[in-house]
Amino acid sequence: MTPEQFLELARVLPEPLLLVSGEGQLLTTNQPVADMLGLRRQELRGRMLFELVTESANDVVKYLQACSSSRAMVIGSLTLRKNDGQTLICRSQGAVIQPWSPESSALILLRLENRTLATSNFVLLNEKIDQLAKEVQRRKQAEEALKKANQELEIRVKERTTALQETLLELQLTQTQLILAEKMSSLGQMVAGIAHEINNPVSFIHGNLHHAHQYTQDLLKLVQIYQQLCPNPPPEIQEQVEEIDLEFLIQDIAKLFQSMKVGTERIQEIVKSLRNFSRLDEAELKQVNIHEGIDSTLMILEHRLQATHEYSEIKIIKKYSQLPNVTCYPGQLNQVFMNILANAIDALEASAINDNQKFTKNNPQIQIQTEVIDEKWIVVSIADNGLGINEQVRSKLFDPFFTTKAVGKGTGLGLYISYQIIVEKHNGQLNCFSVPGKGAEFVIKIPVSSI
Repeated sequence: MTPEQFLELARVLPEPLLLVSGEGQLLTTNQPVADMLGLRRQELRGRMLFELVTESANDVVKYLQACSSSRAMVIGSLTLRKNDGQTLICRSQGAVIQPWSPESSALILLRLENRTLATSNFVLLNEKIDQLAKEVQRRKQAEEALKKANQELEIRVKERTTALQETLLELQLTQTQLILAEKMSSLGQMVAGIAHEINNPVSFIHGNLHHAHQYTQDLLKLVQIYQQLCPNPPPEIQEQVEEIDLEFLIQDIAKLFQSMKVGTERIQEIVKSLRNFSRLDEAELKQVNIHEGIDSTLMILEHRLQATHEYSEIKIIKKYSQLPNVTCYPGQLNQVFMNILANAIDALEASAINDNQKFTKNNPQIQIQTEVIDEKWIVVSIADNGLGINEQVRSKLFDPFFTTKAVGKGTGLGLYISYQIIVEKHNGQLNCFSVPGKGAEFVIKIPVSSI
């Protein structure tokens, strides 16, 4: 996408959008960005992104490099310097449009979002929860004051206090679940929108490749006939033939069209997976192919499976059986697959760090197996060959807010929510089996029909 094409697209969108180079140069923006900064769009053209933010140039370049090298959208945070001297904290979402190559710099699309209003609402909710916690404390003090006066009243106060404490815990849990649900819903909407926007132009290109290839072959046949009838062309034509290396062009053009065809088919497969995964916001029971949900989740996580300078490639071993379509909540099942697979990847990365071998000997892998138990039940097992889980941790895996990850790395709700989805929503079973040092296996057993 060129800056001009981006500008034509961005004009009809209300979100603040920027198109920047891999080095941080602003190629073009839309009007919402200029309004956020209090500047005119003409004043932004050609400027460097780190001139407009409080973050260091090094941090900005690192973020853009992460966007350039990722196949997925990269979330970040940028603090804008407004023209009136004030600052504005924004969440940024970056995606590469044109990857970096020796011939050209990367083109990166950045979407900015002002989170001030959402933050204030979050703070207000926390204040309400704090007020409720203080009320619990006041009732505890009242309990102590009335303890000597009336034993019966003491018991009632205790019961009421306990009820309030349970309510507080439920509110805290509900609060976190609502935040996660909003994120997953937003992700589903974004993925569906991206898939739709990509699918239209790719379908157009794919549909015209055949005709373009046929037209090219017709023109090449015409050139061959001309060469046969005019074996000694004028010097001007002979010079042009040598300059463009006509023989190589004739041999290579078929390969070019084949590679373009393969590329568009690959994009169409990715779009199909994105559409499948975007079922996140579906709330109705539907008959679906479980394997499609697993494959679409793997597509979303593909960037984490690839080899990096720190980790080797994580191999996925699929042992799929012939499954019937399952009546379920497809979006919620995708969420379960996402949680378990992401945890498996985390475990394999932790295994590499502990062994200090960068996967050279571990051969990291995740095995996904599906099978039919009987006409009413199917089972999906996801197993990794990481460090495994000890019994003390395994017994708490499905408890709310329990996590072994560092602060800021996990909420402790992924497996809890997965358990609720499988057991309560689908009347199934979710179990974990593990031996320390020999990996872990999560077994999902659900009925063919949850009705």
